[in-house]
Amino acid sequence: MPTTVTPITPAQHAFARVAALFDDYRAHHGHPPSPQRTHAWLRDQIAQHRLAVAAATRAGEVCGFVTTAVTPAPLLLGTAWSIGDLYVAPSARRNGVARALLRHVVDEARAAGAHRVSLRTEAGNIPARALYAAVGFRPVTGLELLNLTLGSE
Repeated sequence: MPTTVTPITPAQHAFARVAALFDDYRAHHGHPPSPQRTHAWLRDQIAQHRLAVAAATRAGEVCGFVTTAVTPAPLLLGTAWSIGDLYVAPSARRNGVARALLRHVVDEARAAGAHRVSLRTEAGNIPARALYAAVGFRPVTGLELLNLTLGSE
């Protein structure tokens, strides 16, 4: 069964399903479900052009999503794309959905002339790391991720 990946805006019917999946994704990572807040937050992020969202559809059902952000790459005088979130509904896993979402982002970034696509994942997420490596992503050495938490989560 083929997977179709398409950009999603809040005006589209599929946005509600993507927002519901995004809430499932948050819960998967230990956050309490909050469907209305998640829907409003995601709508705002897209409207403010902070995130772009693409949805994966199989047999007419939205079964996954990926979020991306485009940032300046000043030293290269270009842009870099960052995959922020990638999630596939448990019932659709192991069917090429995540790979289709990744390919969509890479193809779009390449077509836009981006210099790179980056993502981050937990070190212990072995299945995701294997998928990312199979698509061509490689670890970056010599860099550390640093955070300054500004408020309560």
